[in-house]
Amino acid sequence: MLDLNKEGSRLKLTPLDIKKQEFKRVFRGYDRLEVETFLEMVANEFEDLLNERNTLYEEITTLRTRLKDYQQVEHTLKETLMSAQESVNRARVNTEREANLILQEAELKAEKIVEKARSELEQLKSDLALIRAQKDSLARKLKHLLEAELELIDVLQTEDLEVKKEKVSPPKPKALEHEDDKKPKGPVLDQYVV
Repeated sequence: MLDLNKEGSRLKLTPLDIKKQEFKRVFRGYDRLEVETFLEMVANEFEDLLNERNTLYEEITTLRTRLKDYQQVEHTLKETLMSAQESVNRARVNTEREANLILQEAELKAEKIVEKARSELEQLKSDLALIRAQKDSLARKLKHLLEAELELIDVLQTEDLEVKKEKVSPPKPKALEHEDDKKPKGPVLDQYVV
């Protein structure tokens, strides 16, 4: 039998406690059958409430477990997202670094190509100047040679005329012949060699 007179204490009733509860009998008390019927009804209602409470408690436990799982998934997703973001950042930095290196290498190659082209251009200019100088020198030599040849032709033509005149002209006195013997015969070619 439960002690209903305790104040401030919380009773932990079960439906069985309600059904088995007995009360003191007093004169002119409540109808026993009516009290027992009411207690039976209260016990059934209390049992339903306990079952509902247990069901709700199980649902809460399940929901808490699911919430914990979702929180774990959320945490994992956040970590994965952060890791992916870090990977993207690293890849971007690496790509920028590689692009800068490629650009620097390309600039160096371009500078070398330009420098080589400049050097080759200077060499070609130098070669061209040398060829022009050689051409001018050769042209001068050819000009002198041609002039010498023309002078030689003139001399030969003049001597031819003189020979023809000698054939036509009367013979010279012997005294003049000796003077002619002292002069060299034939054209003097040494003076025309360039």
